[in-house]
Amino acid sequence: MNHGVVADFSQETWWISVIKAVAILVFLLLSVLIAIWAERRVLARMQIRPGPNVHGPFGLLQSLADAMKLLLKEDLTVKAADKFVYVLAPLITVFASLLVFAVIPFGPEVSVFGVVTPLQLTDLPVSVLYILAVTSFGVYGIMLGGWASGSTYPLLGSVRGTAQVISYELAMGLSLVSVFIVSGSMSTSAIVESQQGFWWAVALLPAFAVYLVSMVGETNRLPFDLPEAEGELVAGHMTEYSSMKFAWFFLAEYINMFNVAAVATTLFLGGWRAPWPISAINDGMFNEGWWPVLWFLAKLWLVMFFFFWLRGTLLRFRYDQFMNIGWKVLIPIALVWLVAVAGVQAVRQFADVDLRTTLMWIGIPLVVVLALLLLWPEKKAPPEAAGPSEPEEIDAFAEGFPVPPLPGQVLPPSPRRAVLSVTAPAATATTTTPTATTTSDEEASDG
Repeated sequence: MNHGVVADFSQETWWISVIKAVAILVFLLLSVLIAIWAERRVLARMQIRPGPNVHGPFGLLQSLADAMKLLLKEDLTVKAADKFVYVLAPLITVFASLLVFAVIPFGPEVSVFGVVTPLQLTDLPVSVLYILAVTSFGVYGIMLGGWASGSTYPLLGSVRGTAQVISYELAMGLSLVSVFIVSGSMSTSAIVESQQGFWWAVALLPAFAVYLVSMVGETNRLPFDLPEAEGELVAGHMTEYSSMKFAWFFLAEYINMFNVAAVATTLFLGGWRAPWPISAINDGMFNEGWWPVLWFLAKLWLVMFFFFWLRGTLLRFRYDQFMNIGWKVLIPIALVWLVAVAGVQAVRQFADVDLRTTLMWIGIPLVVVLALLLLWPEKKAPPEAAGPSEPEEIDAFAEGFPVPPLPGQVLPPSPRRAVLSVTAPAATATTTTPTATTTSDEEASDG
């Protein structure tokens, strides 16, 4: 097992590092524009309707037009907002999202302007912990954005977002620990190196399944987009943002999708290594040079398509269902699988046991259990024997700002409705009297 960093940066110069950093930044910004266009096209085909098809060939310039609209439209600031934190929050979110790809390997060593260097900006012995730390930092932008807006719905969205990230990051972290155990390293380059003959997505199938569900919750995407649920919270923590400040949040959401997709590719799908049987052609010639960049991008976009597919297929979960999945399904499954992996590794210290075969025999039943738990119908509450209780009447403005009623609570009758109920009978009588008179006259003339 290799506990250190595999990538060799000994020949790298400072200007090569600058070129890599700029290339990653340009790659992420262009990928976001393509992802927005691709998502619209994919959803349009799934829903049998035309997607973007006016601006440019196949509507390719639609994302660019949307970006220019956000850049040029009027920038509004809420009067009740904390101005400094209100502006700082989207910057925190987008800054944290841009840091993850610094440790993602795009390929092996190549020659760049005569300098042999890995296709990776940098690597650390604890690169995956660095990724988890950076993604955790991004939730501060969501929380501060909702709080600084000085409005109810953004605050509710930010609280939801914080609880969501904490819950699903626990399950995500537990799913990644099994990768550390079997690969013997937390370095991204070393984890890719450990998947030469077999991808961890197959050997560690339960961990991969838990990660796939967790990454959707981590990025606030359908069916887990509870912090920005349009039907309940308008747009959640982004409700009071416009123009470029809204664009920063929007940009961070799509970059985070690429982040978790890149982590899934690197830790579970073999990273930049070609899939079998392409990897076996001519002693792995397609795993050398610039070819691996193609395999990495293909796997990355495959995971992105999974995001689009979910959005076009599933409806939004209720918040209690969403939290139950995180705490009662994903975390227990991840813990059981982690204990099983640690047990297999302990047995291998004393006996010659094939790691991958053993993990597959243990993992397949766990995946079946996970699927059953996710699909199991919700237990309905028994009907109340004493009949429904009288709802409690509350004052929505008691604290100075409007609070929606909870289950079992009702708002007091509207004074406007009382006025309308008094005036309505008089208006009805006024309009019906001539009709009655007319009818009587017609009957008299007929007689």
